[in-house]
Amino acid sequence: MKRLAVIAILTLTACGVDGPPERPAPKAEQSTGVTISGDARFGVMTEL
Repeated sequence: MKRLAVIAILTLTACGVDGPPERPAPKAEQSTGVTISGDARFGVMTEL
């Protein structure tokens, strides 16, 4: 039980190690012209 508590404490203390969160700098206009898109589906099919 102590081991689990130590792991939990270490995990929680690792959050925010490098300081408060900072927003990324706004990007300049994208000049690559590359676009990625897609769609995904999952589920179960049965025959009637």
